[in-house]
Amino acid sequence: MIGNWVSYFGWLGVVFFNSLYSILRFRMYFENLPYYIIHLGYNSIFIVVLTITFTGMVISLELSKEAVRFGVADMVGGGVAIAMAREFGPMLTAIVLVGRSGSSIAAEISTMKITDQIDALRSMGINVYDYLISPRLLSMIITQPVITIFSVISGTFGGAVMANIYANISYTTYSNSIQRFLETGDVIGGVIKSVVFAVVIVVVSVVEAFNCPRNSAGVGIAVTNAVMKSIIFIFILNFILSYLLFAH
Repeated sequence: MIGNWVSYFGWLGVVFFNSLYSILRFRMYFENLPYYIIHLGYNSIFIVVLTITFTGMVISLELSKEAVRFGVADMVGGGVAIAMAREFGPMLTAIVLVGRSGSSIAAEISTMKITDQIDALRSMGINVYDYLISPRLLSMIITQPVITIFSVISGTFGGAVMANIYANISYTTYSNSIQRFLETGDVIGGVIKSVVFAVVIVVVSVVEAFNCPRNSAGVGIAVTNAVMKSIIFIFILNFILSYLLFAH
């Protein structure tokens, strides 16, 4: 059991460092980068923004209810903004992207493995990391922080709408509260989280694709394992990063 996990983390390290080496040495196929930025990032913006907007509305609904009860309605905007910037924005964005982009990466690369396309690339002297993995990794590192910022803004805006409708908290009071409580460090911490989560999504999805069985069920197994393990790692790393970034 322990040996399997050591081997698995070794695989994660190999994929990550080989991909990073390819990017830093400018050996990756940069002409593929725009396609993956659109395919893995840009096309995910709508579903992420929609999801996080309603999450912000739910958070605001609960905070407004208690804030009105205790006479601190002017703290709702700051509370929602901090929650979105530190936790819900980066984490929920990552979870949505696991379901959309991570599953796509696992499905595409596992299909290429089963149909021997990866072996064909190697036989032609093409480095798999340069061609397949590094463009996907760099595209997620570029787009996920941007999508996270969009999600934080949309979630905070959804919270403002709900606070106004439910608790009659004016938009001016809400925005003033954000200015008082939200700090630059909160946003930077959320962006740092989003970069870490982007790496996790790509690396875990690639490892699961590489290790999938060569049969008709292989693609399904790779996608399922990629989504499940990515989400577990995201929750664990979210706690660790929250402690390191915000607990002091």
